[in-house]
Amino acid sequence: MSQADAGTADLVLPDLRETMREAARAAQAFVAEARAAVRAKVSADGKIDRKAADREQHAVHGFGWYATYAELMTQVSAWADGLAAEGAFGEVEALLAQLLLAEYACQLVGGVPMNQGEVVRPADLGVDRQTMDLLFAPPLARLMQAAGGQAVKTRVAELLSEARGRPTLERTGLDETFEMIRDQFHAFAEEKVVPFAHQWHLEDQLIPIALIGELGALGVFGLTIPEEFGGAGLGKTAMCVVSEELSRGYIGVGSLGTRSEIAAELILTGGTEAQKQRWLPRIASAEVLPTAVFTEPNTGSDLGSLRARAARDGDDYVVTGNKTWITHAARADMMTLLVRTDPQTTDYRGLSMLLAPKTRMNEAGDFPTPGMSGGEIGVIGYRGMKEYELGFDGFRVPAENLLGGVEGQGFKQLMATFESARIQTAARAIGVAQCAMETGLRYALDRRQFGGPIFEFPRVHNKLAMMAAEIMGVRQLTYFAARRKDEGKRCDLEAGMAKLLSARVAWAAADNALQIHGGNGFAMEYAISRVLADARILNIFEGAGEIQAQVIARRLLEEGAN
Repeated sequence: MSQADAGTADLVLPDLRETMREAARAAQAFVAEARAAVRAKVSADGKIDRKAADREQHAVHGFGWYATYAELMTQVSAWADGLAAEGAFGEVEALLAQLLLAEYACQLVGGVPMNQGEVVRPADLGVDRQTMDLLFAPPLARLMQAAGGQAVKTRVAELLSEARGRPTLERTGLDETFEMIRDQFHAFAEEKVVPFAHQWHLEDQLIPIALIGELGALGVFGLTIPEEFGGAGLGKTAMCVVSEELSRGYIGVGSLGTRSEIAAELILTGGTEAQKQRWLPRIASAEVLPTAVFTEPNTGSDLGSLRARAARDGDDYVVTGNKTWITHAARADMMTLLVRTDPQTTDYRGLSMLLAPKTRMNEAGDFPTPGMSGGEIGVIGYRGMKEYELGFDGFRVPAENLLGGVEGQGFKQLMATFESARIQTAARAIGVAQCAMETGLRYALDRRQFGGPIFEFPRVHNKLAMMAAEIMGVRQLTYFAARRKDEGKRCDLEAGMAKLLSARVAWAAADNALQIHGGNGFAMEYAISRVLADARILNIFEGAGEIQAQVIARRLLEEGAN
């Protein structure tokens, strides 16, 4: 802690960083023991039994949540140590970390909320009393008893009010280059997005094409594309920073680059050299706007059961079938289109990915391309790009646009993109949560009741303090996943954890910020009504929360068998 913060140091545990390190280790020790208990519930002959795992979903998914909490505590502790080494672990950072770990320590014992109506508790995992006692290890107990009281919450809220929420964006642990990127896109969002976002939402307008052009000029669509293909050659951490700031302005704008990111990742990891040369520079410059065309009616997350088919006909594939929940489809110039090229298969092995050109919407209609039709799906939030159902009947794609040039690789190619997609979605969720917190804070400071601003009431400013603490935590978890990706390490587990928890944090922040607004928050004229609707989608797309928890748990349970 810096010398300047010494005056309020009495609220911070004197050995906070050591306590956090030991608390994280205790939480990880509990997860390690709980893994064996959950495995015993769902195993047969030493292997995970799928039917048993389905019957025990509450325990299996709950284990995924406990593991996520333990990893977040580990990353927050590492963040604190890193700042301290630079002499930058000040009062606001210490109190945010202390409050978050105190709250999460209590939840590990009393129950982790998977959502508003489902709480998982240690007993649900099948652990014995000895394992449960690990959650009462001295550092965790100390955090529960002495680290998260009213005085801490009130002081965090005071620090938020002094800077209108910005302390959660100071000392994030990133280097100067990333902070310069943040400042650039924060300023852009404040000028070009924030003043117009709510009107775009209320009128259900497409985000202006001129704004997309400006984002293209800033390099948003080629952020992670290598320089040799016209991109900026930056990594996933930079993608997180940009996605956060644009989503803080409006999730629709923060999501514009998602489909370009997915398409570029597909082509970089699975495309031929000719495909890379043809498509990547055009995606990077925003000359080509891609859209991801994967989901079908009644399939949801079960991509292996897709039925849209593509039959080879000379130099083309002819596509027949239906797709749904396709974002920005009318405006797109190219579809990453997942289809079944082997009609004899009924699972993922017969799927292939096509880079399918299409005509952008024009005066002739939303879908003027022959063999293709579409209709808009009305949605309560996540507007600005629009959602569509698509139909294909005789739609032709040049065979040279088969990704990688080999059939049957589509599912594998898509799986290779999920790490990046989930990291980017976690960053979008952080941006939405930050927007909710800042919106709620402004209202609480400006709205006067009973002779003063409602911010002064503990039940109001406690909500804001917890928002700030959770945003700090999931930001560190997300950056951890991004760093692993940038280092070329496997990070499906970490990306899933970041997405799982960030989505819940965004929804909680938006819900609580609306509560601070009272009845006004329910009025469409107030921006927080939009933020709430936008936040709700985050726990659904790029793998619903239930799917994320399942993926995290199965990965860890399978590792435990080795």
